[in-house]
Amino acid sequence: MTRLSLLNSPLLLGFDHVERVLDRVSKASTDGYPPYNIEQIGDDGLRITLAVAGFAMDELEVQIQDSQLVIRGKQRDDAGRVYLHRGIAARQFQRSFVLAEGIEVTAARLDNGLLHIDLRRPPLESRVRTVRIDTRGAAEPTDRTVGVARRG
Repeated sequence: MTRLSLLNSPLLLGFDHVERVLDRVSKASTDGYPPYNIEQIGDDGLRITLAVAGFAMDELEVQIQDSQLVIRGKQRDDAGRVYLHRGIAARQFQRSFVLAEGIEVTAARLDNGLLHIDLRRPPLESRVRTVRIDTRGAAEPTDRTVGVARRG
């Protein structure tokens, strides 16, 4: 079955990676655990806060994989405990956030059951580049052509 592309316009060139990012985001947003907040701190700062009560620092992992922030948690089961009732599940999780180009993770800290991850967003800069238009015919090879004999 062929999937209908959202970015199939001939005017949108090279946006395949955007579709992959949208696929990852749609898959990652289905699980609601652990709950999290995203807040702006300052002009160029963001903070993601995850509620990870019950997880020790060595049971949490924060990684950046292919422009994606991945937070994993896995609690160790204490075999020495005998539970008469277990209402607090020892579960594992993986929460992913897709990062825009240039976003940097500056800090991560665990405080009273909340995992805070600070990010810095670089200021946007406008880039303009002029492309030189060559007046030579397209069929005539240039001196920079490698592996083709020059006619002459």
